[in-house]
Amino acid sequence: MENYQLTEVHRKLLEKYGLSDMDTRCFIHWYKAGETIHNEGEPYQHLIMLVSGKAKVCTTASNGKDLVLSYYVSGGLIGDMELASTTNTGTASVVALSPVECLVIPYQHQRNFLLENLTFVQHLARGLSEKLLLSSQNYVSTALYTGEQRLCSYILQGAYKGYFQDNLTDVAATIGMSYRHMFRLLKNLCEEGILERENHSFLILEEEELQARSSEAASKHD
Repeated sequence: MENYQLTEVHRKLLEKYGLSDMDTRCFIHWYKAGETIHNEGEPYQHLIMLVSGKAKVCTTASNGKDLVLSYYVSGGLIGDMELASTTNTGTASVVALSPVECLVIPYQHQRNFLLENLTFVQHLARGLSEKLLLSSQNYVSTALYTGEQRLCSYILQGAYKGYFQDNLTDVAATIGMSYRHMFRLLKNLCEEGILERENHSFLILEEEELQARSSEAASKHD
C-alpha cells in the first residue's frame, strides 16, 4: 500500500458527492492486486472510494473458504453499509483484484455531517440499493440457473481488462458447486475457444459468447 496526495481529479470526485469541504482531511491509497483493502471484523474509521481498478467483497465461511458477495468498480464506496447502519466493524473483507486507487475519507468526527449531507446521502442510497439488487440477482441465479450459467456470470463480474483471476476453490464455493465440476466447466469453455488458460488466470477470448451463456442472458428468455 502506498500513500499519495489528492489531485484535481480527486477533488472533483469529492465535489460530486458533496464533500468538497473535507478535501484537506482526505488522502489517496494505492493497493497492489491481492492486497487487502479492509479486513472483516476490523473497525471502520473512514469511507473508501474506488477511483480506479477492481476489488472483490468476501466473507469467510466456517469452513475457512471465502464467499464472494460482490465486486467493486471505479466509483464504488467501501464502508457505506457500515456507515448507514452505524456498525463499527467491517461486515466483510475487501481485496484488490487489480492495482486499485482509493480515495480515503476519514469520518471519525464527521458521521453526522455525512448523514445530513443531502447530496452525499443520495449517492449513498443509490449505491446501497444497487448492492441490494445485485444480492437479489445473485440469490436467484444460485437457485434457478445451471452451473455453466452461474460460472459465466461470475467470470464476467470478476474479469478485469479481459482477464479473470481468482481463487478457484473460493469461486466454486461462491457459485455453489464442487471444485471438480467447476474445473470441468472451465476446461470445456477453454476447449470451445471462449477462454484461454494463462498461468493462474483466464483470458476471455469470446466475451459475447460468455455473456450469451450467463445467468443474465438466460433471465431475458424466461
